Order: sequence, then structure tokens, then C-alpha cells
Amino acid sequence: MKVAVLGAAGGIGQALSLLLKTQLPAGSELALYDVAPVVPGVAVDLSHIPTQVKVEGFGADALDKALIGADIVLIPAGVPRKPGMDRSDLFNINAGIVKTLVEGIADHCPEAMTAIITNPVNTTVAIAAETLKAKGKYNPAKLFGVTTLDVIRAEAFVAEAKGLNCEDIVVPVIGGHSGTTILPLLSQVEGAEFTQEELEKLTHRIQNAGTEVVEAKAGGGFCYFINGSCSSSFLLKPC
Repeated sequence: MKVAVLGAAGGIGQALSLLLKTQLPAGSELALYDVAPVVPGVAVDLSHIPTQVKVEGFGADALDKALIGADIVLIPAGVPRKPGMDRSDLFNINAGIVKTLVEGIADHCPEAMTAIITNPVNTTVAIAAETLKAKGKYNPAKLFGVTTLDVIRAEAFVAEAKGLNCEDIVVPVIGGHSGTTILPLLSQVEGAEFTQEELEKLTHRIQNAGTEVVEAKAGGGFCYFINGSCSSSFLLKPC
């Protein structure tokens, strides 16, 4: 199996690549692509970890080589959100980045499963879909937006508010990954009851959790989860 990470030199890309190097099945290949010149160094660094996963770095002019033969493509590329920015403020930059990368996927590994992490996910997934359609390569069963972050946050916040074990909490979250499009189904949480005030407070916090982290870091970084403490599945996701 070959997995390509597009945007592998960024904060999310490097951490995600580390997880993949340590968790992919033996014999897998990990292709790291980024326009940043440090990506070969990232690949060399990870190659020193003693697992049977081959790692190779690809620079700005080698997108095709990174993608050829890929079974899974993960896209964390793009600029992160900073204090005062809404997810929509990222659109003008990140939309173009995603379009270019997905064009490469359509040309070099059209059968790959593609997961979009780049914000604003609500629109970057749609851009990816339209780009693939224009190339005649669109398969809705193979294009994904990564929004599990909202589920993990909801489970952590509910457990904290109700004094419950977060390992036992399941909070379904539907909709998108932006403000009021994030819809936590708190009425479906087993073993917990909420007042109207609690519902409103928790819903607001879940919908604005990304902003909470961005503001707390005061421009010093963005947010991502590694092995969410209330979830057995790993997740890396920009706010």
C-alpha cells in the first residue's frame, strides 16, 4: 500500500506523517510531498524510525512522482487559521492549493482514496469534487472530508460537563465543519440528560472550539489532535 501526504512539511503534515510511519502495515510506502524545501529532511528524519515502512520525500516539482501508484492521498496542505480569521478567510488561498493538488491526483492516481483535511473543509471537498468531475475522474465513494475532530471535541466537552468517563461517551455530530454547520446530537448521548441551558452552552462551545484554540495560542500556532484522549482512533485536523 502506498500513502501520499500532500503538505507533509507543515505542523499537521509532519505529525501525521510520523503517525503513518509508525502505524502503517509493514511493506507500505509513505510519500511525503510539500513545496517547502525541508520536506526531504522530514522524510530522512522519519526514515530513521525502525519500522518496515519506506519513506520518501518529494519537492515542489515532483508532485507526479509522489502520487504515482498511491492508494490513499491525505491533504493537510494549506495555510492555518489565525486569530481574527474565519474559516471563510482561508478560502482564497486554500481553494487554489486543493485544486492544484487534486488535479495531480486525477492525472496520476485517479483510483486513490482522497481525504481532504485542508480548511475550510465545507468548501475544499466541493472544490475537489468539481475538479475531479472536470477531469472525468470523480467517484463520490473515494472522496472524503475529515471532520471527526468535532466528534472528539464533543465527547471531551460532554464528559467534562457531566462528570463522566470520556471513554464511555458517544456524541454523534452531523453537518459540516464550520460554525453553525456543526450539529452535535446531544439528545442521543446515552446516560446523560441536559438542561436547555446546558444544551445551548455545549453546542456553542463545540461549534466554536477551533476558535477557542486559535485565540488561546494567540497566533503562535493552530490546533490538531494526536490520538485524541477520548477516542481510540487517531486524528489530525486543522481548526
